[in-house]
Amino acid sequence: MSNGSSITHFLLLAFADMRELQLLHFWLFLGIYLAALLGNGLIITTIACDHHLHAPMYFFLLNLALLDLGSISSTVPKAMANSLWNTRAISYPACAAQVFLLVFLISAECFLLTVMAYDRYVAICKPLHYGTLLGSKACVHMAAAAWGCGFLYAVLHTANTFSLPLCQGNAVDQFFCEIPQILKLSCSDAYLREVGVLVVSVSFVFGCFVFVVLSYGQIFRAVLRVPSEQGRHKAFSTCLPHLAVVSLFVSTAIFASLKPPSISSPSLDLLVAVLYSVVPPVVNPLVYSMRNHEIKDALRKLMTACFLEGINYLLSSA
Repeated sequence: MSNGSSITHFLLLAFADMRELQLLHFWLFLGIYLAALLGNGLIITTIACDHHLHAPMYFFLLNLALLDLGSISSTVPKAMANSLWNTRAISYPACAAQVFLLVFLISAECFLLTVMAYDRYVAICKPLHYGTLLGSKACVHMAAAAWGCGFLYAVLHTANTFSLPLCQGNAVDQFFCEIPQILKLSCSDAYLREVGVLVVSVSFVFGCFVFVVLSYGQIFRAVLRVPSEQGRHKAFSTCLPHLAVVSLFVSTAIFASLKPPSISSPSLDLLVAVLYSVVPPVVNPLVYSMRNHEIKDALRKLMTACFLEGINYLLSSA
């Protein structure tokens, strides 16, 4: 194949050749996907319905849940369908759409996590200016900037990736269309062009991570000066989940993009891809809900209200 125009479809990685293992993969991914839908759906519903959670931190958390839902929905359903129907094919336009959506949502999440670090910094280090610096308009503008930057970033990457001539077949060694795997199919000269874009991209991601680390350096200094142990515990309970999510997300994304070819292997590539594309949407709701008492209380109220409403409906219809 001389270039991308002659390719009508790509072949994704098959998890197994045995039919029983393919079905096992389908049910495993189905369970993971449903867990992500349930966790993020509860976060979105709880924040939207409880007026006590209409604060900047929870507004950004709602956006994070939306991005997590979108990112896992762009990869896992297609992988499940391929396992269920015993196929590896994905069309060229569908592959391009998958690359665009995944890069858009993951990069927007990276920018949003940086904004959330700024939110925690202002809340703890500059509490008197919190209402001024993070008013409703400012929060909407920052969230819109994160989504907009992710969109432009995805347009750049998708256009650049799929304008490359592909000379090495159409088999993608991943369960979704991942840019580093598509680059392995391109010609060497064009490959260097996209590698340059990837290096610049990782520099931006690393810059976001440095901003988060510096912000948390200031936050921890401020928290350690709090005389009340209860106050320190409350501050840490809102900061540590975010820091854990950022660390997992950024480290796996950077490793996936810049790992040396000498240590690259199909199993390692698959593990890293799962860590940055599948695990965060499932883990993020657990991390935030388990460490945040306000969300846990709101979830209890929501579940109780739904249960009572269901009981009342059954009694009225009996």
